[in-house]
This record gives sequence, C-alpha cells and structure tokens, in this order.
Amino acid sequence: MDRGTVGSTNRGRLRVGARTVGHSEVLTPAGELDHHTADLLREPLEEAIAQGRTRLVVDCSELEFCDSTGLNVLLGARLKAEEVGGAVHLVAMQPVVARVFEITGAEAVFTVHDSLDTALCD
Repeated sequence: MDRGTVGSTNRGRLRVGARTVGHSEVLTPAGELDHHTADLLREPLEEAIAQGRTRLVVDCSELEFCDSTGLNVLLGARLKAEEVGGAVHLVAMQPVVARVFEITGAEAVFTVHDSLDTALCD
C-alpha cells in the first residue's frame, strides 16, 4: 500500500476537465473523487447549472475511485439540475466506481451510458 496517498490532502489526485458539447456540459474527472477532492468536481457542476447548462454529462472513464462524498456531489448536482429541468448523465464508469453506485442503489437515479457518444446523442 502506498502510504503517500492514503488519507492525503493532495488535491492533485483529481483533475476535472470541462467543455460544452452541443447542449451538454461534459465534465471529465480523472483520478480520485473523495472527501479531499470533492470540491474540484462540485464547483464546475454548480457553475454549469448557474450558467444555464443543465444537461450535465460526467465522463467517468478516467475516474479511478469514488467514495460517499463524491457520490453526494453527484447526487447534489442531480437534484439541482432537476430543479431547473435538467439531468446528470454518467458515462463509462469503471467497475470500482460502478460498484459504489450499485451498492448504494444510486445507479437507479442516474442515466448511465456506456460511451460518451451515446450520452451526447441522447
């Protein structure tokens, strides 16, 4: 086990890309989404909604880990998007991340896509 990252407050463990594609805001978190890094995803999600982009597509293909704090960020964004007629779509979840959604039942409240192309065509 690499003790250099366990419990680390190194926010560099998560990078979040954001871009607008058609009528969707695509966010691509890469790395570990947890208590220490959650704001790095929460802020661009909330900013997109504030700017009127309510169809949020979260490309999880590079997301290596997600704990309950990360899950709550996505659930919170979903509620805010739905309040203004939008939605959060999740894309290409790796098995370790998908398992968190499966165990908690959260997969039932999101639209999950296998690929970004599929999510953007929806």
